[in-house]
Amino acid sequence: MPATQPQDLSHITIDLAIKRGVHSVAFSPDGSIVASDMDNTVRLWDAVTGEEIKMEKNFWVAFQGNFTADINSIAFSPDGRMIAGGINESEVICLWDAATGENLRFMKENAPNGLHWVNTVAFSVDGKILASGSEDGNLYLWDVETGLRLKALVEDTENIFSVAFSSDGKTLASGNAGNTIRLWDITTGEKLKTLIGHTKWVFSVAFSPDGRTLASGSWDKTIRLWDTTTGQQLKTFTGHTSVVWSVAFSPDGLTLASGSEDKTIRLWHIATGAHIATLAEHTAPVKSVAFSPDGVTLASGSKDGTIRLWDLTSPMLLRESTEE
Repeated sequence: MPATQPQDLSHITIDLAIKRGVHSVAFSPDGSIVASDMDNTVRLWDAVTGEEIKMEKNFWVAFQGNFTADINSIAFSPDGRMIAGGINESEVICLWDAATGENLRFMKENAPNGLHWVNTVAFSVDGKILASGSEDGNLYLWDVETGLRLKALVEDTENIFSVAFSSDGKTLASGNAGNTIRLWDITTGEKLKTLIGHTKWVFSVAFSPDGRTLASGSWDKTIRLWDTTTGQQLKTFTGHTSVVWSVAFSPDGLTLASGSEDKTIRLWHIATGAHIATLAEHTAPVKSVAFSPDGVTLASGSKDGTIRLWDLTSPMLLRESTEE
């Protein structure tokens, strides 16, 4: 998208009326669907109209008789056929059929320190591996087809908040409660680098489309860009007045979006570091942001119980839709 955009970007509002708000949003690979958590289920929405797409099975968690565990993080598989969810149960991940909502399998690790919930999940670019990070500091790689754990990556922190795969599928990034970002070799499970610069917990990490740059958002209110080859910090973006919960690159790699506890979304120009626009329609912290595959739409999920779809090409408000 261009380096300059109007401040009054158009949007669709989806009001879910849920208690804990929306923690995660994700576009399907073809851009036609937006998925979101809704307490203990996943909901799907038409990315053009904002209308809910009704499913047969409703993406229930249904783990060992527990139908009430909340979903903390969701991700579409690269082929769009599956959705993974990190669950508010001890080391539990759920995998659903994206077309029907049917529960395909659970991934569960009975580790001695696996007592708390999974914060984050991400698919590898080929869709064969799922990465997860938990409240107990466990960082795992899973075989998507079998549901078996492939590797445990050894962290030295109590909390993993975010994971992301590089576009070449060789590297995993993790943001943690040690105020650092770790880069991992997927094949060997070895730690490649530790990126140091944030002064508080790192809640979000995202690779640029070419994999050469990593963005991170932190409790220290900053967004930082890193060279993934050298591990050196490239830029620091400041402007948010509270925690940065989520960061996302546009598909062309020119723009970064950030969602914050300060209830706003900010758009940044990667090359110059310039602030492009502030989107301030949410009435509570913005927990998740995601670009559509064509870069035209930005989705945001908030603790105010809404998902907003922003048309990044138009200054006019299109419509609003509400789910009771």
